[in-house]
Amino acid sequence: MARPLRVEYPGAFYHVLNRGNSREQLFKNPSDHNKFLQYLEKAAERFALLIHTYCLMGNHYHLLVETPEPNLSMTMQWLNVSYATYFNRKQKRSGHLFQGRFKAILIDADTYLKHLSRYIHLNPVRAGLSNSPDQYHWSSYQAFIGKQISPKFLETDWLLGNFGSNNKEARTNYQKFVENVDVKTIKDPSKHVEGGFILGDPDFVKWVKDTFLSKREDDKEIPQLKKLKPRVTPEIIVEQVSKAFNIEVAKICKKGLKRNKAREVAIYLTRNLSRLSCNDIGGFFGGVSGALITIMNKRITEEIDRNRSLKNKIKKIKNQIFNI
Repeated sequence: MARPLRVEYPGAFYHVLNRGNSREQLFKNPSDHNKFLQYLEKAAERFALLIHTYCLMGNHYHLLVETPEPNLSMTMQWLNVSYATYFNRKQKRSGHLFQGRFKAILIDADTYLKHLSRYIHLNPVRAGLSNSPDQYHWSSYQAFIGKQISPKFLETDWLLGNFGSNNKEARTNYQKFVENVDVKTIKDPSKHVEGGFILGDPDFVKWVKDTFLSKREDDKEIPQLKKLKPRVTPEIIVEQVSKAFNIEVAKICKKGLKRNKAREVAIYLTRNLSRLSCNDIGGFFGGVSGALITIMNKRITEEIDRNRSLKNKIKKIKNQIFNI
């Protein structure tokens, strides 16, 4: 099973979703809902998690969270394991409660947080569990509109701050924003997700790719990574390698020179950053075979593991390529 691609950094926002195994019910009665919310509060305290929206459905849950510390995976693992242990013990069952790994979409909060919050709060209405979101008890919506006391762990100021200068005005405007739409036609903001896990405008998507994905090595268990990594032309790579090694570009591109470490590094970086085929890379570097490109890439990969100086040099070249 492929591992999901995760990007974690201080201040990141996520839409987190997890389902019961084989769509099994996660919450069979109010005590289960309450227990999950208790664990959610403990997770917020233990991991400094900020929860901006939540909705507990029958066989799945939605969260909009912010991570002041880059610890989403650790936080969600603790939350899911804690609740699964409680649920299995109570139901006298064993085995996995959740359907694989949780899904987390990295969000451009300024653009999408309020739209996602509305979509999540309308989930019970779309599912036929209530006629109006303010009638559903197991979401954060009642707290947002002032119908119930807000839980200590729920962060409402950031979202309501988009709807008014004072609390009363903000709650009224947010309620209109959520309820004055056609539930049947409202579109899921997550349909605009890039690569399965980034939701934002083009500048945000580019920033995530350049900052967090460009320098990561390809991983067969994370097929998303190769598709999302920004494309770099061989010309740009060779130019930066030329500067780093103080060698002419022509000597990097020309085949036949022995002990040409700059050429090997340029081929390695082109293989990992350009998304060109090995045959195309071979053509750029003087007409060598695709098989030789694969061999040279493997050789540098192995050398990086034992040569810290070379590893640091390649890291600096990548930083120059992506202006980091």
